[in-house]
Amino acid sequence: MHSSIAAAMFAAMWVIVFAALTASAAPLPSLSSTGTPIKYLVIIDDENVSFDHYFATYPIATNPPGQPRFTPLVNTPSVNNIAGVIATQNLNLANPFRLDRSQDFTCDNTNFYMNEQQAYNGGLLDMFVQFTSPINPKDCPMIPNLPLGYYDGNTVTALWNYAQYYAMSDYSFGTNFGVTVVGHLNLVSGETHGATPDVAGRVINGTVIKNVEAGFDNCDQRVPVKMSGPNIGDLLTNAGVTWGWFYGDFGNVNGECNPDYNSHYMPFQYYQSTSNPAHLPPSNPFVIGSNKDQANHQYDLSNFWTAVSFGYMPQVTFLKAPSDSTGHPFTSGPLEEQTFLVNTINRLELTPQWRSMAIVITYDDSDGWYDHVMPPIVNQSSDPDQDRLLGPTGLCGKAAPGAYQDRCGYGPRLPLIVISPWVRSNYIDHTLTDQTSLLRFIEDNWNLGRLGDPQSFDLKANPITGMFNFRFPFAPRLFLNPSTGTIVEPRPW
Repeated sequence: MHSSIAAAMFAAMWVIVFAALTASAAPLPSLSSTGTPIKYLVIIDDENVSFDHYFATYPIATNPPGQPRFTPLVNTPSVNNIAGVIATQNLNLANPFRLDRSQDFTCDNTNFYMNEQQAYNGGLLDMFVQFTSPINPKDCPMIPNLPLGYYDGNTVTALWNYAQYYAMSDYSFGTNFGVTVVGHLNLVSGETHGATPDVAGRVINGTVIKNVEAGFDNCDQRVPVKMSGPNIGDLLTNAGVTWGWFYGDFGNVNGECNPDYNSHYMPFQYYQSTSNPAHLPPSNPFVIGSNKDQANHQYDLSNFWTAVSFGYMPQVTFLKAPSDSTGHPFTSGPLEEQTFLVNTINRLELTPQWRSMAIVITYDDSDGWYDHVMPPIVNQSSDPDQDRLLGPTGLCGKAAPGAYQDRCGYGPRLPLIVISPWVRSNYIDHTLTDQTSLLRFIEDNWNLGRLGDPQSFDLKANPITGMFNFRFPFAPRLFLNPSTGTIVEPRPW
């Protein structure tokens, strides 16, 4: 099929989808006031990627024959990538290497709190192969020195194109070293401390350091742990701002728990105040996101699109793909992630809310993938059993008296992209940020105040507002092909 005809058909498909979505939409509900033009925030939280793993050579792709081609825009700004690092600074057992598009399925690396610190080795960043390589891999391809592998714009093509037309940070970090649950708890509360009970090797000194299951969840009770203290959902609820966390495997199937459900992907289920233990569905489309429903802001992903179709998109939305589309190695991969991201973003850009929306693509942790940038350590920890950042017997600095232990951070550098009419187009932000910088944006934009724990990381977080241009919504709607990640012609300015 001729490319222009295919593009026209692709664009027409989205017009039809948009018409179907809005034909029976109810009047838009009243909105809580905001400090910026952003009235709707959508955070897409994907899995287990370091910045270098996806952007090590950005904006230069290899462009082998037969793969989606990437050509950067003129005047694309430079990022802090691995150019020059391989020849002059890399001290690992091997050099970083390109993973081909045909290698989108890989083993899962080791990304525990202690292991990641050991890999960074006091700032030398030279022990990734020894400490974050997969443990006892099976049923996955054996790739030597796997943690040093990276993809380029021929595989993560959509993300590179989003970086071209919207804003990306090259200096954003996980709040702590560690795994999925650590990243998710920081994203919603700025805090991994306050966990009960202690669990050997997983919850130490009241702090989560390895994956455990949500304590207020009837569908996943392997190692249930409960969190105390407030989260951002509590602040949004108290302020009357509509919000929700939507996960693709949350909904029950024929009255039973979804067999693919994983409570690691539902951080609000660790807090009693924001939990939906029985996975109850919303009672009707018009209460999705509100404070007046049995679902208590915890939903299946399908419920989000139901709310959108009726014109009731929550003002603050967290989206989590089904487990097979998050990008998490072994259970997913970058191509499955790309399909989910592009389909989701294409659809969001066709909603009436688009002109006052910001979409954030962020990640929970690095999966132990190599990144050449040493994170600034803004929070020290001195647990002799778990902290190893400063060498074989070293700690992570010296924690202040009374400080919560086992929260060494910042952790690895992670991708962060903001998509909105209100962002700086083809812009690279070098501001130091972390996962709780998104918390800070929510707190400030909706005038919620802070979470209240004097050791919560939202108090330290820098803002993401430097990625925006609030004077004029200039950035285009960019529609991509979900299979290839390439731009659908004509380019929609």
